[in-house]
Amino acid sequence: MNAVKALAKESVEVVLIDRSNHHTFQPLLYQVALGVLSDSDIAQPLRTILRDVPNVRIVMDEVVGIDPDLRCIQLESGNSINFDYLILASGATHSYFGNDTWERNAPGLKTIEHALEIRRRIMLAFEEAERNTLDGRKPEQINFVVIGGGPTGIELAGAIRDISKYVLKDDFHSIDPTSCKVMLLEGSPRILANYPEELSRKAELQLRQLGVEVHTNTQVTNIDDLSVWIGTTRIPAAVTLWAAGVQPSPLGRFFPGSLDRKGAIEIDGFLNPKDYRNVFVCGDLAHLEQDGKRVPGVAQPAIQMGRHAAISIVADLAGRPRAPFRYFDKGDMATIGRYLAVADIRWPIKARISGFPAWFAWLFVHLMFLVGLKKRATVFVSWGWTLLFRTLGAGLITDFRCGASAGSSSDAHHEPLSLNSASRRPR
Repeated sequence: MNAVKALAKESVEVVLIDRSNHHTFQPLLYQVALGVLSDSDIAQPLRTILRDVPNVRIVMDEVVGIDPDLRCIQLESGNSINFDYLILASGATHSYFGNDTWERNAPGLKTIEHALEIRRRIMLAFEEAERNTLDGRKPEQINFVVIGGGPTGIELAGAIRDISKYVLKDDFHSIDPTSCKVMLLEGSPRILANYPEELSRKAELQLRQLGVEVHTNTQVTNIDDLSVWIGTTRIPAAVTLWAAGVQPSPLGRFFPGSLDRKGAIEIDGFLNPKDYRNVFVCGDLAHLEQDGKRVPGVAQPAIQMGRHAAISIVADLAGRPRAPFRYFDKGDMATIGRYLAVADIRWPIKARISGFPAWFAWLFVHLMFLVGLKKRATVFVSWGWTLLFRTLGAGLITDFRCGASAGSSSDAHHEPLSLNSASRRPR
């Protein structure tokens, strides 16, 4: 998106190819998954965003082949597109470390579709617990398990505990949502491993204060539709969510001479893979080393790479030398729950903060990066409404599969519920 915008006034023809027709602001996906925001709050049609860019053609299709030598792209529809320059920014997907069968029972969070499915499972877990008390049984313990202690994992775990504690507590009459258990499992010695150790400790403390059980040095060995296994120990789970790893887009396979061991494309300081100066790789698909460390696969590097690729193309067309890319690191932020967050700020000032100041900074930054004034206003109102009135603006269970398990997307048939006549009241 940033590359397209940077090329908007240049004498070039731009073709933007995407499988979906919209741009998604991924940092707020977890709030869609928890019903705080609706999907339309964080996504906008590409054609709406780029309607004032006259030199762009938007193609809704999937790339199935790239021949960098012939400068040709093959699309799933059967069409092909020739190019002079190619910018690859196809992102990443989940990595289950060779256990791909786990995906069915432990969805990750990368798309709107993922967020809606996670929301369905979480809300359905509470609904099923309430429904199961109709025959006089005691309310069952609801366990939510989040696997992975990175930013996405702590945001999901904190948000589940947050809404159960503050928002849903008055919505159910036979169960107590505040009694649900939220467990965060991390395989390394600490959560937020890429953050400074002091912020990692503060994040864990805030999660525990919110009521999340944090388990580090914990390796998951199996996942089924009702459980997570740690070695031979079984943990019952109404809903299991995956936030433990990502892998680059499979489009890297068309550059086999430049692939690293995880499938990312190794690029030079000008964002080009080996032998292809007319191909630029940006975002999660790119493996770029800077100052002895890999540039992280987060939003800011992707934004800066996209703009730089466009600037390099313009320099070529004008006969000017290209400038090397230099990532300007502004810092990292992660939100945990209501008034809880951590932030490692490196620009415009250097500061490491936590709690309310970090939470407020997180809100402001993410609000400003949303596309469009209308989206910012809508999200701001939704946040304010949830905080003040403690109600969800988008807690709908869509794509409801009657009788299906909260932890499974498979259909299941159940006999009609029969109420104990002795316990019935007029209704």
